Amino acid sequence: MSTLSEHLIGRREPTPTLPTAERLNWLRAGVLGANDGIVSVAATVVGVAGAASDARSLVVAGVAALVAGALSMAAGEYVSVSSQRDAELTMQAHGVMAEDAGLTNPWHAAFASLLAFIAGGAIPMLMVLAPLGGLRVPATFGAVALALVLTGAVSAKLGGSPVPRAVLRNVVGGSLAMAVTFGIGNLVGLAV
Repeated sequence: MSTLSEHLIGRREPTPTLPTAERLNWLRAGVLGANDGIVSVAATVVGVAGAASDARSLVVAGVAALVAGALSMAAGEYVSVSSQRDAELTMQAHGVMAEDAGLTNPWHAAFASLLAFIAGGAIPMLMVLAPLGGLRVPATFGAVALALVLTGAVSAKLGGSPVPRAVLRNVVGGSLAMAVTFGIGNLVGLAV
């Protein structure tokens, strides 16, 4: 017997969803990838800016950091999640884990990490590409700090931890990375 809403709207089939473990794996890989993209690319371009302020050098360094970092994150995530999947298969074979529990997918995690790294790394790249002249480095610091506030808050919400502490940790870590690489770039630039 159908209900009135089923009759008026039609019967809906349940929407297939990913198992919770796989969804959390995607989210974790995504947040980590975005955060790493933001900090890695920003620290690279800011470090190069400490040594050479021409836009071409910054763009080349940024693109290289973006591509290398995205591929590295994807490969690392694939290896990590493949190991986790192997352990899950072993647990299923020994009856410790249900056959229908839903295994983690290393390709999904690798792809999520790759895309997230590129999305995160695009933020400092936009600052490098913007016609800001001598304001490129301060603009990059500012944009990166805002992006790190966002990824810190998202990671805290996902993990159920206090947002202010996660945001502070994220912003301090990213700012420290940029400050150190800028200082090293400055020293190397003077020595060359």
